[in-house]
Amino acid sequence: MSAPGILVERDKESGVAVVTLDRPERLNAITLAMARELAAVWRGFRYEDDIRAVVLTGSGGRAFCTGIDRDDAGRVPQPSSPYTIDDPLVTIGPKANDLWKPVIAAVEGMACGGAFYLLGEAEFLIAGETAAFFDPHTTYGMVSAFETVHMAQRMPFGEVARMALMGAAERISARRAYETGLVSEVTEAGGAAAAAREAAAVLASCPTEAVQGTVRALWSAKEAVRSQALAQAPHLVTLGNLPAERQAELFTKRGTGYRTR
Repeated sequence: MSAPGILVERDKESGVAVVTLDRPERLNAITLAMARELAAVWRGFRYEDDIRAVVLTGSGGRAFCTGIDRDDAGRVPQPSSPYTIDDPLVTIGPKANDLWKPVIAAVEGMACGGAFYLLGEAEFLIAGETAAFFDPHTTYGMVSAFETVHMAQRMPFGEVARMALMGAAERISARRAYETGLVSEVTEAGGAAAAAREAAAVLASCPTEAVQGTVRALWSAKEAVRSQALAQAPHLVTLGNLPAERQAELFTKRGTGYRTR
């Protein structure tokens, strides 16, 4: 199965599926069509008993994902109320689509901004040694709300705060991400997907009821706080974001310098 920008491979012998964001020329940025398709893919896996674990990755090696495609972002109409927002990335993750089969993210290259909607709903992350994580929202006059909520469930508060507030000026290396607990394993460059497949095959070999029950138990431990925080995110975004034309102006003036730690 495949759709523009998304590839889905199934290995029914191992019980592992691999979902690949496949727009390397755009650093695997997510279009509106891809957002809809990702939701459909996750919901579809609920009915595929032969698939018991999933690997999520990006193609090309330069990036896992850089969030929503900026060309498509401007095509999303928004209500005038400051208490609501239409965010096409809200439902791109597995948990948002009621999938409780384990998902392992394999990260190579950049993972930034809206990529955290996906990484925040994976069970654990494996990264190649050249992977880099950052959140550029504040640099371009945007509130990082959904992203910080997702990452606050995975990283120490100070690390999330620094990443979000430093914006495009700083990137977190794969090694630092491992030290802070965001990443569970660092491989040689290009090796993350293979390591994730190997781990997924182990998960898929266990009785699926026990695995899915464990996944659900893990998420229930933090779901109340996460849900309450995400409920506030739309208001913070609508109140704090600069107008779209001002964001675009800042984006076109972005610099190339950044610090990696």
